[in-house]
Amino acid sequence: MLPLQGKVAVVAGATRGAGRAIAVSLGEAGAIVYCTGRSVRGRLSPIGRQETIDETAELVTARGGRGIPVRVDHTVEDEVRGLFARVQEEQDGRLDILVNDIWGGEHLTAWGKPFWESSLEEGLLMQRQAVHSHMITSYYGAPLMTARGQGLIIEVTDGFDYRYRGNLYYSLAKISAIHLAEAMAAELKSTGVTALSVTPGFLRSEQMLDHFGVSEENWRDAIAQEPHYAESETPYLLGRGIAALAADPKVADKAGRILTSWDLSEEYGYSDIDGRRPHWGRYAAKHRLYDNPLTP
Repeated sequence: MLPLQGKVAVVAGATRGAGRAIAVSLGEAGAIVYCTGRSVRGRLSPIGRQETIDETAELVTARGGRGIPVRVDHTVEDEVRGLFARVQEEQDGRLDILVNDIWGGEHLTAWGKPFWESSLEEGLLMQRQAVHSHMITSYYGAPLMTARGQGLIIEVTDGFDYRYRGNLYYSLAKISAIHLAEAMAAELKSTGVTALSVTPGFLRSEQMLDHFGVSEENWRDAIAQEPHYAESETPYLLGRGIAALAADPKVADKAGRILTSWDLSEEYGYSDIDGRRPHWGRYAAKHRLYDNPLTP
C-alpha cells in the first residue's frame, strides 16, 4: 500500500511551481488531491500563464493518486467555503492534509524600490492574495480536521526565518506565512491537528526557468547569468518532503516549526527528481549570503 493511500488532501495554489509539485508528490504517495487555483483550461488567471489546475490534476492521477481540479479564488470567502463543503460531502468529512501555497505576487513585487515609492495598492493586494487567502482557507479547512481529531496544515513560504527579504511587502507576506503556522500550531495543540511551515531553496519553477530563458533540460545554462543557480532545486524537492511529512506518524513533533526542503531531504533520505540533493542552507552559509540582515 502506498503511504498516503486513502488520505485526502487539498493543495491550495496547485496550478504551477511548488503547488503543482506538492500535489503530484502527494498523488504519487497515493493521496486523493483536490487541486485548486484560478487557472483552468479556457480561463487563465490574470497573470496569463498557460499552466492550469486541470493539468496538475491529470499529473496527480497519472502518478498513482486521484487528482480533482476545483477552480477556487482563495480570496473569495464563498468560493473557499464551497470548496470545503464539497470535500466534506464527497469524502465523508475527511480531510487529512491542507497545503496553503497561494501566492501570485511575482508581478506585484517592486524589487529595488522602497515601500514609500512602491504602489501601496499592489502591496496591499499582495497581502490579500498571499496572506488573507491562507487565513480564509485554513478557517474553513481546519474544522474538518478538528472534527476528526487529526490532520496536517502546511504553510508554504520563502525563507526560514524572520529576516528582511529585499522588499517590505514581499517580506511581510512571506514572514506572515511562517507566523500563521506557528500561531495555528499553538491554537491547534490540543486538537490532534498539526500546523507547520516549509520553504524551498532557489527554485527552478516554470516561471523562473522562463525568466532565465532556459528549460529543465538545459537549466545549467542559466548559471552564467546567475551563479547561485548552480545550487537550485526543482519544486519536487519540496513536494517530496511534504509527502514524507504527511506520511510521518511523528509529524506532530514538528508543530509550529519552519522546515526547509534541504533538511527534509536529508532527514527522510530522498533526492530531487534529477537525482541531485542540493542543500541551499549549506550553500548560502558557505557564500555568506545571509550575513547582512538587510541583504535580500
